[in-house]
Parts: sequence; structure tokens; C-alpha cells
Amino acid sequence: MKITIESKQAPAPIGPYSQAVKSGNFVFLSGQIALDPATGELVMDTLENETHRVMQNIHEVLSAAGCSFDDVLKTSIFLSDMNHFARVNAVYGSYFSGTFPARETVQVAGLPRNVNVEISVIAVCKA
Repeated sequence: MKITIESKQAPAPIGPYSQAVKSGNFVFLSGQIALDPATGELVMDTLENETHRVMQNIHEVLSAAGCSFDDVLKTSIFLSDMNHFARVNAVYGSYFSGTFPARETVQVAGLPRNVNVEISVIAVCKA
């Protein structure tokens, strides 16, 4: 059984996909970019602010599914340039406490709307 997860506090999908899908206790979040859900504008003034916006969007979708960052098992980070790794990693790491999730970080040829970072998440939630 699949349940679509939607949060009005995160950007609406810009294509034929869901913000997240829940099956049992597993929650699969689509990649988030730095779209501000209130304005629809990208937050790209600094790489740090862009990454914070991505993580805030992830937080809102996780919350809509009854989850938190503590429930995240796996993340995938997509970067436009691997030289951004240390700066993105510093912001990303600040959102987790205790055990960090498994993850991969890769440089890609391009990301939606020419952003610098996109992150997707898999979580197992108690709710």
C-alpha cells in the first residue's frame, strides 16, 4: 500500500512525482531543491543558505509523514560541483544528532533549475 505524503510547507512538485510516498513505515522523499514554498523563488544567495532551504524543505515533508531527521536511514546528495562538498556537508550535518544516515554524494552534469544541491531521503518512521 502506498500513501502520498504532501506538505503545503514545502514546495509543490514541479513534475509528475510526489513530495514523498509512504509504504508501511518506510518514507521515500523525492529530491528537494532550494525552492522557498512561500514565494516559489529559489534561495541561492549563498551555498549555505541554499543548503539550509533544502534541509528545511526535507524537514517539512518528513514532518508531514510523522517523521523527523532522527528517522532518516539514507540520503543522496547531488551537487553541481564537488568543490561544494565541504560547505554543503557542514550545513547538512547540523540537522542530524546521534547516528548519521548512510549516504552518497555525487557530482552531476545538471540539476533542476540550475541549482547547486539536491537531496533525497529514505526514512523509517514510527508513526
